[in-house]
Amino acid sequence: MHDGKDFALDPRLAGDTHFVGDLQLSRVLLMDDTRFAWLILVPRHANLRELTDLDIATQQRLLSELNRCAHAMQSLFTPDKLNIAALGNVVEQLHVHVIARHMQDAAWPRPAWGFGEREPYAPDARDTRLDALRRALEISGA
Repeated sequence: MHDGKDFALDPRLAGDTHFVGDLQLSRVLLMDDTRFAWLILVPRHANLRELTDLDIATQQRLLSELNRCAHAMQSLFTPDKLNIAALGNVVEQLHVHVIARHMQDAAWPRPAWGFGEREPYAPDARDTRLDALRRALEISGA
């Protein structure tokens, strides 16, 4: 497996998220917006823009990690719908969103992307959410 030594997180992703932990392939991030339970997976390879930039085996690894995150989000947040998507129109670095949506959330039924103003987590709420996600995903935040 790629060692990730040349991986660098896009500054926009770094500025908008909190570190949850690393899976075998992906860095898992929490979007800093209390309106939505929202994870972002970023494969730790340099110069990736499209899913098709990954070989088939690595695509399967990413799908497995997405599945793991989706199950954790369903368990923790019992959403009405999971939104899973890789857009890349603003941030070119390959990343995949996993958003637990509820019919009563701020943007329903519209996409969460670019809706209204982000509402950042207070430190205690952020830490509680990160701890719950790490336990559900069985990963360390170190």
